Amino acid sequence: MVMSQLRRSFLIVLSGGRRASSTCSQLFQDSDGGVGGLVLRSQSTDVYQNLALEDWIDANVDLQQRHVLLLWRNQPTVVIGRHQNPWTECNLPVMRTAGIPLARRRSGGGTVYHDLGNLNLTFFASKKAYDRRRNLKVVTDALRRLRPQLDVHATDRLDILLNGHYKISGTASRLCRMTSYHHCTLLHSADHSALSNVLRPSCPGILSNATPSVPSPVANLLDHAPSLQWEELVEGLEQQYNTEFGLGAPSALVDPSDESVFPGVGSMAAELRDWDWTFGRTPKFNLDTELQLLDEQTQVRRSARLQMEVKGGRIVSCRLDVAADWLPERLSGVLSDVLLGERFCPYRAAAAASMLLRSESGALHGRLRNLCDTVVTAMG
Repeated sequence: MVMSQLRRSFLIVLSGGRRASSTCSQLFQDSDGGVGGLVLRSQSTDVYQNLALEDWIDANVDLQQRHVLLLWRNQPTVVIGRHQNPWTECNLPVMRTAGIPLARRRSGGGTVYHDLGNLNLTFFASKKAYDRRRNLKVVTDALRRLRPQLDVHATDRLDILLNGHYKISGTASRLCRMTSYHHCTLLHSADHSALSNVLRPSCPGILSNATPSVPSPVANLLDHAPSLQWEELVEGLEQQYNTEFGLGAPSALVDPSDESVFPGVGSMAAELRDWDWTFGRTPKFNLDTELQLLDEQTQVRRSARLQMEVKGGRIVSCRLDVAADWLPERLSGVLSDVLLGERFCPYRAAAAASMLLRSESGALHGRLRNLCDTVVTAMG
């Protein structure tokens, strides 16, 4: 009876019903007081909407009474952990050119590349029931049942390896006072070339205590099990989830942008899109790098040094050491000054530098422009 009530509730949602509060209550609560389960498939491929849906479930669902599994995937995206530095983790210029967004999740862990060939699984439970190894057992048992020839196992780092060597799944989690969620990736048919191109540092010379990613050789399931179709994989995972936890969890499609079902989820997504969260929450770091300068008229070359301290994503100290016979100290000092307080961002740095360039003319203008361009490039 409980499961049929849940299915009817989802039919109300998917048919356009607007009974927000009562529908949410019916979706996520069992009438008999026991612990039940629910499997949700997100219809969105927007990373910010999907991460916001994770936050919404964690904040609004009574996870003392329910286990929830969320299955989702994204258009090409790079996702960094809560405590990571994006400038050391990914190639931001390449991502901007390709239109690949960056998202910072609320859990820890390392940087991952997502696309439509990567399946994400989020296991929600009470903090007391938090068990990452058991969650990964759902994945490995499902894969062995679907394709017995696959050699898959979870490591001590709670990754999943294929054939003892290739990483097919990474993992991260978030623990709150009473709740928990654990999410992992599963590479089915991701774009290897895009992954390797974007997961490279943007800026040499950064010194930071941010959590670094640990590079690993990766593989797709499709490389070793060519007949394993996407829908077969998803259904196999849903079935194994129910088997492992002794549930009869119904599966339903959900739209994480639907405020009638998930009130407030839009503001959660907006916060995740914001620069102050994505970049501004980066742990403080220092940049110390050598610059190569060139006078285009005389072809005179010089090296210079750029040193910065960045807190909250903003430049709090800046020092440029440039040979005085190449550019007067007055000009390099003014450039350092105009960058103070700005975001560590090439667009904002370029805008600040352009104001300085408009105030300068004559023979030194070209050298100052070259210095400004080189500093902007050093900021990724």
